[in-house]
Amino acid sequence: MHAVTVATVFQHSPTVFITHDKVENPAELKDKTFLLATEAYTSFWPWAKSELGLAGSKVRPYTFNVQPFLADKNLVQQGYVTSEPFSVAKGGQPFYVYPLSDWGYPPYGNSIICMADTIRKRPAAVAAFVKASMEGWKSYLQDPAPGNSLIGKANPQMGAEQIAFGIAQMKQYQLVTGGDAKTGGIGIITEPRLKKTWDMLVKNKLIDASKVPFEQTYTLEMVKDAGVMP
Repeated sequence: MHAVTVATVFQHSPTVFITHDKVENPAELKDKTFLLATEAYTSFWPWAKSELGLAGSKVRPYTFNVQPFLADKNLVQQGYVTSEPFSVAKGGQPFYVYPLSDWGYPPYGNSIICMADTIRKRPAAVAAFVKASMEGWKSYLQDPAPGNSLIGKANPQMGAEQIAFGIAQMKQYQLVTGGDAKTGGIGIITEPRLKKTWDMLVKNKLIDASKVPFEQTYTLEMVKDAGVMP
């Protein structure tokens, strides 16, 4: 049984490259060394190598500590637009943030995925979960205080300043409310956009297209009637 995408929280990936120098073209970074987490090698890095001219770039492990980046002007830091820029800013140095989606990286961010068998057996429950989740995101962006209180209790290490930064970034980059969500509602997914991601994954040998047809990897039915407008 395979997994199926039913909705998305972010209309584009929050993944970014953080640099010390301003660049006009991503290929200008080819001689830099990239700090990458393990998951990068099965997500955005194969795409970056093939599409951004970074195939010959050096890499080092990213340990979720930004101090190595701050100490070396030749490093490029991977990150989430809602997280790492906050930590880097604490270093007091100039830096630049480049969302990979601005350079053509096609995936959604924080997609909602469930098993095909669950959709077949409990379609109403899946649709209700999607609608409730998107209503929750809309409510949170309008008034984050109740949610922030719960986040603070669950993760005391995440301070109020960091949470506020993340919310501001989500709004600035319209992660939840931008793209097709402007007209189709929060959570909306589309076939053309999913096909771009599929083609990218196949091209970079991140999935085996013979295992499951593209048409079986998603359904628009669970989100199309949610109608949670930004």
